[in-house]
Amino acid sequence: MSFRIDQKQFFLDTYRTRNRDTLTNIDQADCEQAVEKFFQDFLKQQSNFGLKGPALYRDKHITFLLKGLRHVPRTHESLDASRPWLIYWIIQSLYLLDEQLSEAYINDICDFLQRCQHPNGGFGGGPGQIAHLAPTYAAVNALCLLRSEKAYKILNREKLSTWLETIRNPSNGSFSLHVNGESDIRATYCAASVATLCQLEDRAELFEDTAEWVASCQTYEGGFGACPGAEAHGGYSFCGYATLLLLDRESLCDRESLLRWTVNRQMTFEGGFQGRANKLVDGCYSFWVGALLPLIQAVQRKKPTRDNSDIVKNHEHLFDTIAAQEYVLLCCQVYQIGGFTDRPKVNSGGSDFYHTCYCLSGLSLFQDDGQDQTSIICGDHENKLRNTHPLFNIGPECAREAMDYYSHEKQ
Repeated sequence: MSFRIDQKQFFLDTYRTRNRDTLTNIDQADCEQAVEKFFQDFLKQQSNFGLKGPALYRDKHITFLLKGLRHVPRTHESLDASRPWLIYWIIQSLYLLDEQLSEAYINDICDFLQRCQHPNGGFGGGPGQIAHLAPTYAAVNALCLLRSEKAYKILNREKLSTWLETIRNPSNGSFSLHVNGESDIRATYCAASVATLCQLEDRAELFEDTAEWVASCQTYEGGFGACPGAEAHGGYSFCGYATLLLLDRESLCDRESLLRWTVNRQMTFEGGFQGRANKLVDGCYSFWVGALLPLIQAVQRKKPTRDNSDIVKNHEHLFDTIAAQEYVLLCCQVYQIGGFTDRPKVNSGGSDFYHTCYCLSGLSLFQDDGQDQTSIICGDHENKLRNTHPLFNIGPECAREAMDYYSHEKQ
């Protein structure tokens, strides 16, 4: 595919933020300047070496990720209460990069996640920690990614159902992240995703009134906020719309308004996505916002499957997919040490497992046409990633196999 800035130099002049009259405009102008430098540096390399397009530094990312499974960097010590997240981010990234985990890694991951499972159901952020919906979502996704009966058997689904009932708000159907915790749309999505993947038998009762509460979180802008009355946000919008799809209640929201809000999150100058209006571009929204597009497109084409495992993803015309890929590949990759970051950094550091996972997940979605199973790849074909499921953000076959296993296992 051709390079966007090379063909459309007017983007640099026409869409630049020139006023520095507010802190917002100052930050935006500085970000654009950093993005331009990364783009222009690549153009020089392309001219000198005849490069086809930006390269995905696959081997460096795999090395960075595998090292993280055994030795978490000191910069991640603050995530000690999010250790299932670290595992999920890393093995989802490795899955997308088509790197197979050894049996030793699989066994160690299973053993650790089993220690994170709370005696009363759900998973904590580490062994001995309280059950929390966020690491529960991460742990379930990680177990599904392993595609192993040993992994599936770790989960105590009966206790999971009982625990989910204790954190459900009976007055409106929303969920809290933990007992006596805050209730928001993230928690509700995590509950719906976990209940679907694990095929919990009491899903109908668990999610009574939930869809109506989620729909009430849609704002006048079109996106979803964390709770009714909050500002529309990319991550919350994904959680809201995905939850409605999981509950088969998508008709409750204003899809056209959501689509309008979503496509306007792609930044004209940078090519990547922002999470809210008047905020900076961020690589993680490649998934959180980028996944909304194939989900909306699936409903518009009225071809979602019964288990939502084969979402139609023909979304090329909804946004500039090449520009979105260029931003991730040129501005978010930390090629010196591997991994991805949110936006261009002046030094060689800054990569983390969170942005690595969601940059790669978004890039996977951008590459997938979906309609005729062709790929839209920026750069060489070696940049191709495996597909991810836009509802769960794990491999489509991982979701199918887990749901099939649990649907046949007695709870």
